[in-house]
Amino acid sequence: MRKVIQVLVLLFLVVSCKTAAPTIITSKKEAEKKGVYTYSERTKSKTVAVSDKNAKPSESKKTDKKKRKIVDSDIPENDIIVSHENESYLAEQLTNSAMDYLGVRYRGGGTTREGMDCSGLVTAVFSSFDMQLPRSSNDMAKVGEKLEFKDIKRGDLVFFKTNGRRVINHVGLVVEVVEDEIKFIHSSTSSGVIISSTKEPYYERSFVQANRMVN
Repeated sequence: MRKVIQVLVLLFLVVSCKTAAPTIITSKKEAEKKGVYTYSERTKSKTVAVSDKNAKPSESKKTDKKKRKIVDSDIPENDIIVSHENESYLAEQLTNSAMDYLGVRYRGGGTTREGMDCSGLVTAVFSSFDMQLPRSSNDMAKVGEKLEFKDIKRGDLVFFKTNGRRVINHVGLVVEVVEDEIKFIHSSTSSGVIISSTKEPYYERSFVQANRMVN
């Protein structure tokens, strides 16, 4: 009897010392319940000027050749996105898409995961939403809405003249704005696709302008 009691005590100690399995969030609904996902009513529908040639009209998504209406039903259940005030749904998706390229190596003229340059990253991201931009950073800087520094938001493009160039030769996509600091994702020649900051001396002195391509 004493041996039985000892065995039971040992089993209890083993079970009680096990670490609880981490909670894995696999759906938007579960994330909402756990408080890690917020959804703003303003993002339920957003009309954006994009080319959507392959889209099929339905009750939840109506399209034409020039405009596509994105509604909440278009968001996959496992697509957990934290909405930021004053930022469009499309801008958030552009940012998320760009972040997916983190770590891709640099390749001049490249636009794929095999390697990409700075403008190649931006064109690849926008192309995934059927939005075509000029291929070079200098030409990109000539389109869209030019912004004041204080008005820059996520999803905007930032342009630079690096290495003493007289014309714009570098572009990045804004992923976060913290007061007067702009964090942007870009493809650098030395490190590939990374996130940098306008607070870094190199980019602070070479910053030229920012443009908004989507509202």
